[in-house]
Amino acid sequence: MITRLSKLFVRTLREDPVDAEVASHKLLVRAGYIRRQAPGVFAWLPLGLRVKARIETIIREEMAAADAQEVHFPALLPREPYEVTNRWTEYGDGLFRLQDRKGADYLLAPTHEEVFTLLVKDLYGSYKDLPLTIFQIQDKYRDEARPRAGLLRGREFTMKDAYSFDVKDEGLAASYQAQRDAYERIFARLGMEYVIVQADAGAMGGSRSEEFLHPTPIGEDTFVRSAGGYAANVEAYTTPAPEARSLEGLAPATVVDSPGTPTIATLVELLNERHAKAEPWTAADTLKNVVLALTHLDGTRELVVVGIPGDRDADMKRAEVVFAPAEVDAASEADFARHPGLVKGYIGPWSVRGAVLGEESSTGIRYLVDPRVVDGTAWVTGANVDEQHVLDLVAGRDFVADGVADIASVREGDPAPDGSGPVELARGMEIGHVFQLGRKYAEALGLKVLDENGKLVTVTMGSYGIGVTRILAAIAEANHDAKGLIWPEEVAPYDVQVVATGRDAAIFEVAQGVAEQLEAKRLEVLYDDRPKVSPGVKFGDAELLGVPRIVIVGRDAAEGRVELWDRRSGERSSVTIDEALASF
Repeated sequence: MITRLSKLFVRTLREDPVDAEVASHKLLVRAGYIRRQAPGVFAWLPLGLRVKARIETIIREEMAAADAQEVHFPALLPREPYEVTNRWTEYGDGLFRLQDRKGADYLLAPTHEEVFTLLVKDLYGSYKDLPLTIFQIQDKYRDEARPRAGLLRGREFTMKDAYSFDVKDEGLAASYQAQRDAYERIFARLGMEYVIVQADAGAMGGSRSEEFLHPTPIGEDTFVRSAGGYAANVEAYTTPAPEARSLEGLAPATVVDSPGTPTIATLVELLNERHAKAEPWTAADTLKNVVLALTHLDGTRELVVVGIPGDRDADMKRAEVVFAPAEVDAASEADFARHPGLVKGYIGPWSVRGAVLGEESSTGIRYLVDPRVVDGTAWVTGANVDEQHVLDLVAGRDFVADGVADIASVREGDPAPDGSGPVELARGMEIGHVFQLGRKYAEALGLKVLDENGKLVTVTMGSYGIGVTRILAAIAEANHDAKGLIWPEEVAPYDVQVVATGRDAAIFEVAQGVAEQLEAKRLEVLYDDRPKVSPGVKFGDAELLGVPRIVIVGRDAAEGRVELWDRRSGERSSVTIDEALASF
């Protein structure tokens, strides 16, 4: 059926919405694809639904090709399954929780592992039933503290989530690979650039975890990659630890006065003024001690100190991975007040008091170090005394850490942990994520089947997500110009737009005929049939809406000629009607 623009439920806007930060948000609202309902929550209009449906069709086709079957769960779910897996608590403030009139607890699902697991447990009980992969395309809900960028980070979003169920680990590996391959086909069909990176599993748990990132300057994720093929989210990057050094012949630790040096920069300046050496002191010679506050699931608050090279900063996202599931914050003034042993600006793993009394730390707080702080490395660091530092404090000789915490920032040129060369940093947007969950959820929820020997065994699972609405926004972000959207053909709301320009009724008759002939070719046609709208407004709307191929029927229609307009290249050419039809 031909869609007439005069009847289409759409209203284009000439001005950007005031709350829009990125191009996709601005253009999807201005072109009438979505409308804001609340922060991070949008209504979908006919044009937006058409694009979304085309993306979902591609996903469904590739899921079918990977032997996955579609199901559909409610978004409103009971508390109990999430309580069993502890995610009712682990999700923290990101979970939408509510109660019914009887006081029973429910949630708006941020993800559906638990209920998928319980469904398979309810229906299957034998190894003969497996392997199985099922999926759904469903709305998810997460109470983002700062929803932003339109569809890119919202509180309600559409996601495809698939789950595989196997008896053995080898089966899980095969199911995982099948989904991973399907993702590559999906993104290729969508024309999206992507990078597969190692990732942290987070609250999902499990072993192997990879993200599909779409490289973009507005991406909220930073990832690293090397020329040799290594790629990982910064949260999943593992700092290679150098070899331990000999403790023989190293200078003894020396406490020095260091007034007015609460920062690394002021410390380095003083060192070069008062303790000059052949090679000037740099921030890399110092050990910065970062105090973090961990809030555990039971509500208890713990301070930890992490020593990192002074030329690095603590990356809080990496810290969240290291200390998960605890929440991580910088220590507050109140925290310091409760721990007078922490002398701000002069914190260290060692002090004169500690050395004399044989204590590992005068603060009594757990002390962790960066992987680069190996035995035999010497550092300048705080002495836990106001305006005093220690020179030549040697790890493994003068202090012993309680463990390692890889939380320091990652930089261009850092070595890839697989030895494939230095890494570069890039920005990306997560568009897909695949996990080998293993037996975490099956064990918690009792999903077992009888194996070939009649023995009950726990099923192993995989989880595979694609952000449908995020993909739509990412495609819009990558496919536009200053005038509007330019959709790729695979996902455009219509295959072709016919624009009738002028006031002559004959022009509209020709345009109607062209639209009907294009529809007869099984193309989806948007026909701008508005009779009293100027050509300039129609062209402006056509540019804004983003249908990639446009047929303009104007004053040359009487001679049997129309104009072909390719929004992707910007080219416009006068052709006969027959030539125009033959080009589709």
